[in-house]
Amino acid sequence: MHSFRRLSVWRKAHELTLRVYGIVDVVRGRHPALAAQLLRAAMSVPANIAEGSGRATRKQFSQFLQIAIGSAREVEYFLQLAVDLGAITSKDHAILEARTDEITRMLIGLRKTVSGQRKKKQAPASEQ
Repeated sequence: MHSFRRLSVWRKAHELTLRVYGIVDVVRGRHPALAAQLLRAAMSVPANIAEGSGRATRKQFSQFLQIAIGSAREVEYFLQLAVDLGAITSKDHAILEARTDEITRMLIGLRKTVSGQRKKKQAPASEQ
């Protein structure tokens, strides 16, 4: 379809993955399984955007965007678990969670655009 590198959501997801790599050594020391899952989920977001952008149809791209959304939700959970276990600071959690939330919202919007699901503004019930 088109180059994933031109998608701002891919760039933000890639940056999030780099930031997760920056904190994962701390997590790995105390919770190696959590560190592995957090990295896997974080890498999955930009990877699925990239793979989907290379598919032949909008429907296929949309499916990969949905997978990326699921992976972003996993990142959210693993970040919550990491802060609850004391493996990352509340400050790191807040920063990464905000970025993950922004990426998730962007992915949802892109998926709606790609799949043609953007809602048209409806007239209020009194005008229908």
